[in-house]
Amino acid sequence: MKIVILGAGKMGSFFADVLSFDHEIALYDIDPHRLRFAFNTLRMTRPEEIQDFTPDLVINAATVKYTIEAFQTVLPYLPAHTILSDIASVKTGLPEFYAQARHPFVSTHPMFGPTFANLSDLSTQNTIIITEGDHMGKIFFKDIYQRLRLNIFEYSFKEHDETIAYSLSVPFTSTLVFASIMKHQEAPGTTFKKHMDIARGLLSEDDYLLTEILFNPNTPDQVRGIQKQLSSLLDIIERKDSIKMKEYLTQVRKNIK
Repeated sequence: MKIVILGAGKMGSFFADVLSFDHEIALYDIDPHRLRFAFNTLRMTRPEEIQDFTPDLVINAATVKYTIEAFQTVLPYLPAHTILSDIASVKTGLPEFYAQARHPFVSTHPMFGPTFANLSDLSTQNTIIITEGDHMGKIFFKDIYQRLRLNIFEYSFKEHDETIAYSLSVPFTSTLVFASIMKHQEAPGTTFKKHMDIARGLLSEDDYLLTEILFNPNTPDQVRGIQKQLSSLLDIIERKDSIKMKEYLTQVRKNIK
């Protein structure tokens, strides 16, 4: 299969490496410096080059801010049979784009990234395949993700957004609250250091990505849940209510089993 990958960032390069021995891969990026270390792939910096390549599949690995723009740039140079695919963690606007693009499409969300995951062992990581999409495209990505030993889940676009509001918005919000009250510690404890590592990793991500995830329409309800729990915990602490604290800790332990 001929595959064009849009964007030579970490995830684009990762997919190029994974696929390059079984498929004919072209890596497209407008910045030639980002293509310097591409291995076993064609390198492209102009969208016109994609037309001559006649890809069967386009994997859009551009940053979430430019996902749709990257598609629009190459769309005029794609044959009608080309399957469009994205791996974006934020799907805002994509269902509408695919509806008018006149191409088969498949949308997935690998829920791991270069910031935290060990890319050599993804057996503990998850990925989502969107149910609305081309059948053969979904089979293609399911095969890739199975070979990477990822845990695969299938959700609609709507279900994806609801899941992400919980699985990303809650830890993102909690981490931002933690980081917002930080001050320098001469002798930080182990738990503090672990939280700081998570905070630094999160804040190294693109601002637009963090903003779009937190602006998910389902996020406010999750944040209100955090506020409610903080209020309950604060009340227990201020009253030094040992019985309520034990009940609270027991419930929390049940939640994470």
